[in-house]
Amino acid sequence: MLATTRADGEFVQTNMATTLEKLRKAERWRIKTGAMASSETDGWNGNFIVPLDGELWHVRISDGWGWRHASVSNAQRKVLPPWIIMSRVKDAFFSDDSWVVQFHPAKTDYVNDHEFVLHLWEPLEETIPKPPVILV
Repeated sequence: MLATTRADGEFVQTNMATTLEKLRKAERWRIKTGAMASSETDGWNGNFIVPLDGELWHVRISDGWGWRHASVSNAQRKVLPPWIIMSRVKDAFFSDDSWVVQFHPAKTDYVNDHEFVLHLWEPLEETIPKPPVILV
């Protein structure tokens, strides 16, 4: 059970995990040697090899330029991550109360540097406009 304080100042108990708590659990997957190495002192920046559904997934996270970002690719095969893998990466690295998006930009802004990589984004300083939950 985790503790939090609501906007009205009332202290409540919740089962919601924060981004920091998720990162602490994910540390076991961090790449700590070689060209893609990072350490716990890098915080929400680094490369991870995450075992999900019988495969290994390369997850690169960063939190610069006002965004928390995760790039996800299969570490063994040239395939796009399916929806369930993206959802599980979201659950592994982002707080339980985060709204995280995948963008599909206008054709004029579209860039595809890595054919088999998908991305998750969360703004750090703004709130994502959200549709009513019943529509999601």
